[in-house]
Amino acid sequence: MTPPYTPPALDRAFEPALRQKLDGLAKPPGSLGRMEALALQLGLIQQRLDPRIERAGLFVFAGDHGLTQEGVSSYPASVTIAMVQSFLARRASANAFAHATETEVRVVDAGVAAELAPHPSLLNAKIAPGTQNAAREPAMTRAQCEEAIARGAKIATDAAAEGFDVIALGEMGIGNSSSAALIMHRLAPAPLEACVGLGTGHDAAGLARKQAALARAAARTGVTDPLAVLTEFGGFEIAMMAGAILGAAQARLPVIVDGFIASAAALAAIRLAPEAFPYCIFAHCSAEAGHRLMLDSLGASPLLDLGLRLGEGTGGLLCVPLLRAAARILTDIVSLEDVLAGKV
Repeated sequence: MTPPYTPPALDRAFEPALRQKLDGLAKPPGSLGRMEALALQLGLIQQRLDPRIERAGLFVFAGDHGLTQEGVSSYPASVTIAMVQSFLARRASANAFAHATETEVRVVDAGVAAELAPHPSLLNAKIAPGTQNAAREPAMTRAQCEEAIARGAKIATDAAAEGFDVIALGEMGIGNSSSAALIMHRLAPAPLEACVGLGTGHDAAGLARKQAALARAAARTGVTDPLAVLTEFGGFEIAMMAGAILGAAQARLPVIVDGFIASAAALAAIRLAPEAFPYCIFAHCSAEAGHRLMLDSLGASPLLDLGLRLGEGTGGLLCVPLLRAAARILTDIVSLEDVLAGKV
């Protein structure tokens, strides 16, 4: 399958110049550890010796899931729209972290099961009011999946054209940890039991109910092709985040991937187009069961491990200052040559 955007392979011809600049700064080579690797990644993405990470945006993709009919979540589907309203009112956890990190927040209606009133921070990209119940039938049609990917890609390329230097991906959708677990099961691949966690507040009985429902969904079809997996098991918000990753790579825009659900979108995007991987910055390792295994399957090294398991893009937001600091390694630190020559 050719995705709507086939990202360019990261051009590494610029790497020697970037490494030479990093190693020539007034510090021992490599002494800033992974921050130097991050600076190198940003320079390669932007193809600049002076990468810029100033304007940052969090895009929270929201959608409802038919799987909630199977009792996979301890919260009703109505919580999705309630939380969307909290984002728009700037009162959610993501908004608090966005304020602290000077990051703009946009909410994307990918498939919320309600009509949302217009709002300056709301992007209406709705495919349908929620997916079908993946335990009984495909979550969406192939055409809907392709449209979700295309709309996500356009959101990312539009963000680049608007002047964002980096975007972070967040999500909101009751039941979406179940969708992400099924995607991981097929695309990592990994045993289903290793992919299913507590999600949003399950007790032991709730976890058993969730595991049984996902086993029924997995038994319904044996698909392993990335587009087919998204069609059978995905949420509209997950497919749209996958598209956003492909679009960000197309626009040479670094994209911060949040936790378990956003990583499932990245897994799908990278299985569709491996060229997208170097454009992704994996924010943190979630406390959600399966996330470490998913990251390992991608060969991804997250920047943080803080025991977060909320979603919304909260972990991604905490990495925005790290990216800004990494870029400033290349723009603000004097060269050792200038120090020795007394040119400071």
